[in-house]
Amino acid sequence: MLNANLPSGPYGGDTIDEIATALETSGYLVLPSVFSEDVLQSIFIHFKSLDEERFRTAGIGREDVYHVNQFVRTDEIFWLDRTIPAVNAYFDWIEELRLGLNRRLFLGLFDYECHYAYYPTGAFYKKHLDAFKGEASRVVTTVLYLNPNWLPQDSGELLLYNMEGDLPIERIEPQFGKMVIFLSEDFPHEVLPVNKPRYSIAGWYRVNTSSTLAVDPPQ
Repeated sequence: MLNANLPSGPYGGDTIDEIATALETSGYLVLPSVFSEDVLQSIFIHFKSLDEERFRTAGIGREDVYHVNQFVRTDEIFWLDRTIPAVNAYFDWIEELRLGLNRRLFLGLFDYECHYAYYPTGAFYKKHLDAFKGEASRVVTTVLYLNPNWLPQDSGELLLYNMEGDLPIERIEPQFGKMVIFLSEDFPHEVLPVNKPRYSIAGWYRVNTSSTLAVDPPQ
């Protein structure tokens, strides 16, 4: 169950309530510890076991407007689903959180997509938004970090901005087990160049934008 895996909220409260309250008030939340060490190690071992050729250079946009732009980002990705046993515990947690956020915030979160994000030494992702208001189905972004023994000199921090300012409101080190959750349309963000390989799971809760002419989500 979700509450068994998550740290308790302030004053011993429900952690789904803590996440929902943070999204409703601040729009984002940084959790220092989410999953057990066993779950994290299982995911990390699977990540590291993949051959490099199974990753593809990440791009910008989706479907017909998808293109690679190495002036913007130089990470590599591998899409995940439930056919991979190592990440099933992750998807179980994600699904319970989806249901909890829908009950509390009425977000209409319909599904979730995610991938491993691999940043080789020197890789980066410049300031961007995961979704633009009224133009995309991504609503909530999650990032789970999988970097054992990360040190400040390794760099690769996530810088989180608000829409009005040019100075970051949060500088988040990608330490093993840390998770960041934020509203996709509201927070521009970037990944600083990394000084050693960097590993994470990046994911997005989506709303259903299906119509009689198009089925969502596209694959």
